[in-house]
Amino acid sequence: MPYKEIDLSGIKTYQAAARASKVTTALEGKPLKSGMQVRDFLDGLPAVLKADELKAVAKAVIAAKRSGKPVIVMLGGHVIKTGCSPILGDLAENGFITHFASNGSAAVHDTELACCGHTSEDVAAHLVDGSFGMAADTAGLINAAAKRAVATQEGFGEAVGALLVEQNAPYMSRALLARSYQLKIPYTLHVALGTDIVHQHPSASGAAIGEASLRDFRIFAAAVAGIGQGGVVLNLGSAVIMPEVFLKALAVARNLDKGINDFVTANFDMIQHYRPTVNVIHRPVWPSGRGYALTGHHEIMVPLLAAAIYEYDVEMKDEN
Repeated sequence: MPYKEIDLSGIKTYQAAARASKVTTALEGKPLKSGMQVRDFLDGLPAVLKADELKAVAKAVIAAKRSGKPVIVMLGGHVIKTGCSPILGDLAENGFITHFASNGSAAVHDTELACCGHTSEDVAAHLVDGSFGMAADTAGLINAAAKRAVATQEGFGEAVGALLVEQNAPYMSRALLARSYQLKIPYTLHVALGTDIVHQHPSASGAAIGEASLRDFRIFAAAVAGIGQGGVVLNLGSAVIMPEVFLKALAVARNLDKGINDFVTANFDMIQHYRPTVNVIHRPVWPSGRGYALTGHHEIMVPLLAAAIYEYDVEMKDEN
């Protein structure tokens, strides 16, 4: 015998034309064409989901700049390796970024690119004979910066930038550490001991690295304390260290001033990891503020964000 089927004759229906819907033709993208301007491309994106969120983040950065609020950019090493330093440095020079913060690997790659014009060794090949990470010049500069920071009371990132400038590194103009130092904006360096190749060298001082990195944490926390009512925090490619550092810095800032609310956060990465999701996008902005997650390769997403910032900055000026 056949199984019993449900009787659909009593189903209640309605007309789609009369129904409220989430997507309309007005939101659809516009066809692309040869020779179009960046602004035309942005305006042609579908006005839904992540395209809208990208524009919202860009406009939040612009609004923060105009209201004198911090725009903090946290970095993982892969952002530097994918060639985004000059783009981020240009945003800082134009006032759209007020503070860089990174893990140790970003500083290693930024330093090597500044000094040598290349970075990112073949780990597998060099690990076989134990030569992986044994670049004496890289370790010498960064470990000397940690000791200098302790002696002069500079920040760790500040000291690395100062050494790059003082040594007139051949490719210094594209280095975020050096440009931050020249622009007199903080670049704080947040190091986990044993994670970076410079820790493998006899020149590494745990005491100096620890003290310098702790000072940078306190400098970072002071910047986080200013993000309420319109600041922006962007996490670009740090899956663990910077989301954890941000959470602790926010806890310190709110312990001293419970009014740090109504700010924007965003996580840009190739995949969305657990810690950035909870420590950047969700927990910090509750119960007010807004967090965004945008997924894609840094070498595409960072330039796209920068383009949106510059284009909408012009539009918002025209509106005023």
